[in-house]
Amino acid sequence: MDIEEKNPIIVVKDLAARFGNNVVFEGVNFQVYEGEVLVIVGASGCGKSTLLKIMIGLQKPYSGQVLYQGMDITSVDEEELNQYRQNIGVLFQSGALFGSMTIRENLELPLQEYTDLDPATIDAIIRMKLGMVNLTGYENHHPSELSGGMKKRAGIARAMALDPRVLFFDELSAGLDPVTAAELDDLIIKTEEALGTTMVIVTHELESIYKIAHRVLMLDKEAKGIIAEGKPLELKERATDPRVKSFFLRQTPADSDEQRFYVS
Repeated sequence: MDIEEKNPIIVVKDLAARFGNNVVFEGVNFQVYEGEVLVIVGASGCGKSTLLKIMIGLQKPYSGQVLYQGMDITSVDEEELNQYRQNIGVLFQSGALFGSMTIRENLELPLQEYTDLDPATIDAIIRMKLGMVNLTGYENHHPSELSGGMKKRAGIARAMALDPRVLFFDELSAGLDPVTAAELDDLIIKTEEALGTTMVIVTHELESIYKIAHRVLMLDKEAKGIIAEGKPLELKERATDPRVKSFFLRQTPADSDEQRFYVS
C-alpha cells in the first residue's frame, strides 16, 4: 500500500497528555491515511491506550488537536462528537459486550441508537456482519457461551455495525492462543481488503505487527513521544535507535513457526 497516494482521514497535531504533573507524551504528530492499517506500539506505560482514547474522543488531551476530516474532535460539543462516533468503530481489550444481552442484541444497540432502520433491515445487517466474522448461527448466544476468540469476533462485528470509516482496536489478540490470534489477524486483513476500512490498532504482538501493519508508530515512555515511524520491515532492517532495534529484532515470523513472542 502506497500511503503517499492516499488522503489523511485523521491528523494528530502537537498532542500532549498529562495526569497531574506526570507527562505521558507531548509533541505527538502523525496522520492516519484512508484504507491503511496503522499499528501503535511501545513498552508498557508509554501512552498507547491513552492516545487511542483521545483519538476516539473518550479522553481530552492536555493540549493539541485530533482532526477527523478537518473537524477537531477534542473541542467539539457532544452532538458533533456523537456524529464522529457514528463514523468509527471501537473494540477494547475486554471485548466490551453486554453479558446480559445476546449477540444479536449487542449488535442491535448501535443500529437502534443511531439509525432509523426498520427491524427487517437491522436483522439483515446483523446476519451480514456476523457472517463476515464467521459467527453465523450464534445470534441468540450470550457472550458467556462463546470462546475468547468468538467474543472478540462478535466485538468486531458490533464495531462494524454502522459501516464505520475507521476501526480502533486495543490489544485485539491479548489473552488468546496463537491459532485464534492468527485467525483474528486474517480477519483484519480480509476486512481491510474487502471494505477498505481504515484501522488503528494498539498491540505489542510482534508477529501480528509484521502480518497486518501497513505502518507502525512507536511510542517511548522516556522520550514521551514518537521515536519511530514507518513500515515494520523497514524499521526492523534500518532502525539505528537501540530501543527500536530491540523491539523489532526480538522475533520475526521466519524465526519461529511455533512460538509467538510478546513485548511488555
